[in-house]
Parts: sequence; structure tokens; C-alpha cells
Amino acid sequence: MRKIDIFDTTLRDGEQSAGINLNTAEKIEIAKQLERLGVTIIEAGFPAASPGDFEAVNLIAKTVKDSIITGLARAVKGDIDAVYNAVKDAQQPHIHTFLATSPIHMEYKLKKSPDQVIEQAVEAVKYAKSKVNLVEFSCEDGFRSDTDFLVRIISEVIKAGATTINVPDTVGYASPQEYGALFKFLRENVAGAEKVKFSAHCHDDLGMAVANSIAAMENGADQIECTINGIGERAGNAALEEIGVALHIRKDIYGVETGLNLKEIKRSSQLVSRLTGVVIQPNKAVVGRNAFAHESGIHQDGVLKNPETYEIISPALIGEGDVPLVLGKHSGRAAFRDRSEKMGFQLSDEKLNKAFAEFKKLADRKKEVTEEDLLALLTEQQVSVEDVPLFELKSVQVQYGTENIPTATASVQTPEGEVKTVVATGSGSVEAIFNTLEQLVEGPINLQDYRVTSVGKGRDALAEAVTNIQYQDYTYTGRDNAQDVLEASAKAYLNAINRHLIQESIRARQLV
Repeated sequence: MRKIDIFDTTLRDGEQSAGINLNTAEKIEIAKQLERLGVTIIEAGFPAASPGDFEAVNLIAKTVKDSIITGLARAVKGDIDAVYNAVKDAQQPHIHTFLATSPIHMEYKLKKSPDQVIEQAVEAVKYAKSKVNLVEFSCEDGFRSDTDFLVRIISEVIKAGATTINVPDTVGYASPQEYGALFKFLRENVAGAEKVKFSAHCHDDLGMAVANSIAAMENGADQIECTINGIGERAGNAALEEIGVALHIRKDIYGVETGLNLKEIKRSSQLVSRLTGVVIQPNKAVVGRNAFAHESGIHQDGVLKNPETYEIISPALIGEGDVPLVLGKHSGRAAFRDRSEKMGFQLSDEKLNKAFAEFKKLADRKKEVTEEDLLALLTEQQVSVEDVPLFELKSVQVQYGTENIPTATASVQTPEGEVKTVVATGSGSVEAIFNTLEQLVEGPINLQDYRVTSVGKGRDALAEAVTNIQYQDYTYTGRDNAQDVLEASAKAYLNAINRHLIQESIRARQLV
């Protein structure tokens, strides 16, 4: 198969993202992970930019052995010297130099004529070639350059010794059709094109960086420049993980190999996200949290029968572990049964239906039902209310004033069927409620955690209370909701006590 080189510029173009500032140790850690990922070339930085950048590139060049290490240089001797001194200890030293070639850049930024630009580019490439064998020349803003001028300058730098020619879409303006056509044109018209690699470097300003990169490859590009998670200036660069997986999954139409170890993709993505502080959007292709998540009941049913009904990429391909089906309000009975069985519950159809009904009620109030929620629902059905008598809150009332001691009165139906009224005080209204309900059981209850959150928006939103208690050497989590915060708190506390009764019944049955 045709080999496509992956040129990773996470440590150079990626680090130029606003708000990203990696130190040397972090850059080395990322570079070692990129080596494990199997990228062909690592652009480790811009050595002339700062002493710190020089040091990082130099240390990476001495550390990484299985990937080619390069640094970026403007088309001036000082920058080229900096790159050479930084990468000269690498297994295969590589220099990447660039110069703008579009009319707007030449006129307003460089203030040079086209002939002067060609002269400078040729001198830079010759100088770089005198130091190393591998020299890449980039036509900055190449897509917006005049095509005849591109043919002239590329032909000249090839004569000067360039081994790779990069024609970037620096501002993310191209469409796939146009960008692919440009590479086809250059391949057919540049003198010496057969002697060099052509490289694509695309930005994502219009969301087409990956599509443009693949279009370039289909039309003669032998190298794709990209970054982990697509980070980079403005809207970012082409995402390495998307390109690598796309070329693998659709090798039937692309017929290429990248040499990437795809099982390292997830780890690479998470490492870069953690060290840069750039959060991966949940629906990000390949590596997003929801990339393998299914909540729709129809989708979940299909995936349970055959994952390929809705998954064209297996989580294992990129080093992701098993991804459980997301349980939410759109989930169906099949996904609910599957999760309950994987959690070790074997419920009758009747009890499963009851648990599913309670799950649906809860899912209407929550964006996602957690494993803990399911454990509570399924446990309570495994030993249902009919099996274990529980406490039931009938009413709760709190007397509170800034000059008075908070006092709570609760009316509770006990497991024996009696209605019992209990009263207690506390330093606050919630403590008074908890002190009141604690009287229902023997021995002290240690409250370890207590939280109240809003379910939904608005003044009339439900309050969801969560209590975490320790009782008789066991920990129980109670959860319930009501429109009144104090009522929700009382019900959640009582719910935790009821969990104790249920677990006691389960333990007793296991002993039998």
C-alpha cells in the first residue's frame, strides 16, 4: 500500500493556540507519546522563538529515536542555524523553513517582489541543505498564491535541494475540490515534482481541514501535517486522530497506510488535553466523550444486537475500553436490561418493568442516570417494597426564626405499619430534620455528605437532595427530590435509612 507520512505539529502550531503554554518537561512527555503513536515526523517547536523553545527541541531530538525531529525556521540564516543546532543530535536531523508566497503576504507583510521572494527562498533552502539532508520548504498561504508563481518557486527550491514541499491552506479558505485540484496541478507542472514529497497543512477556519487534507492526499500529497485534537491557531489544524482513523476505516477507497499505532490515539488525545488544558468537546469525532455513546433506544437496541449497526469505529481500535450505553430519557428497555445484567442483577420481568418505570421517571429529571442511581433502583427492586417494609415520610414541619432554635417535627410510617411522630432541634433547619429522623433507628448515624441541587431551571424547579450516611459500619447514599428543599432533604435522609433496611434483608437472605 502507498505510505502517507504523518507530520505532527502539536508542539509547534498546536502550542500557538491562544492560552497554551507548555514547559519543556511537558513537551518531552508529549513527544515521547507521539513516538509511541508512530508519527513519522514531530515538529518539536520554533527554536529561534525563545531559549525555552530551543531547549525543548534539543532535548526532544536527543530523546526520541523512532520519529524524525524537526523545527520551524523563517527563511533566514539565524533561524536555520537555531533549528540545526537544536536537532543536529537527532537520528535524522530535519529543517523546516518557510516563506509567504501569496500576493497579499508578499505585498503587505514581506514588502518584496515575487522575484525577491524566490531568491530568498532558494538561498534559505541551499543554506539548510548544506547542514542536513532533509529540508522541507513551505509556501505560506500557498492556497491563495498564484498557481503559476507557485510552479516557479517550487521548481526553484527543488533545484536548491528541498526534499519536501508543503503547500498549506494557512487561513482555512479552501474547499476539498479546490485544494485537491491544486496538488494535482502542481504535481503535473512543477519541474522535479517526482523527486520530492508534497505535503498538506490545513487550518480549520471553515471546518474543512480534515477533508482538505484527504483531498490533497488523493491528488498527490505524500504527507499530511496535523495536530492531536486538532489544536492550533484560530480554529485549529487538521485533527490527527480523525485523519488516521479515517484512512484506516476507509482503506477500501484510499488504499494507504500511515504507520500509526491507532491504539495509542485515545491516550495521546487525553495527554495533550490534560497538559494543554484544552477540553475535548464531547461530540468530537473519534476521541470525544460521546464518540461511542448511544442514548437513543433504537440505536441501543441495534448496538446490543450487533455493534456494527451504528458503530463504524470500535472503541478498542483507538485504545478505548468498553463504553457502556448511556442511560437517559431516550433509552429503551433493551439497554436497561443489558446494563442491569452487567451489574449482576437477575430480576424477573415484573421487577425489571417496575425498575424501568422508576428509571424513566428519574431520567426525565436528570440528563444522565449514573451507575449509583441504577444500583439504587435495581437493588430496591431486587428486594422490593413488598419484600421489605420501609419507612415512609408522611409529613415534615420546621419551625425556624432568627431568634428561635430550629425545631423539626416529622410524621413517619414505620416498617411495622405504625405512624410515629418525632421531634428534635438542631443548629439549623436541616440538622433539626436529620436529628429528628435519626430517632427512628437504634444507634448513631454519621452524616458524611449532604448536597442539594436544582433539577431544571426557574423558581419552581425541583430540589434534589443527596445524603451520604454511615450506619452500623456501612455507608449508604440516599437521594430524593421535592419542590421544597427541606422536604427533599428529609426524604433523601429517610431514603438512605431505607437502603440500610434493604441491604440488611439481602445480607440475611444470603446467610440463609
